[in-house]
Amino acid sequence: MGAYDFFIFGFLFNRRNTFWITIISLLFSFSIEVSQLYQSQWINTIRNTTIGRSILGYRFLWSDLLAYTVGIAIGVLIEKQIIMV
Repeated sequence: MGAYDFFIFGFLFNRRNTFWITIISLLFSFSIEVSQLYQSQWINTIRNTTIGRSILGYRFLWSDLLAYTVGIAIGVLIEKQIIMV
């Protein structure tokens, strides 16, 4: 989701600079991943649905944090290439 988050926040907050969009994207992505450490019956019921699993995920993985970071970095590189052209 990292690159998608970056582009969505970039679209929603198009007057903000790339650094701000990058930080917000990382905070959002990391907060979703860290929220997966919280296990309660009510939130697990939501996670057991297709849309809940897509949005909230179902298990915490350190590798996901790395994947989000790499995805956002790719988004930044793509944005910089588009602006530079």
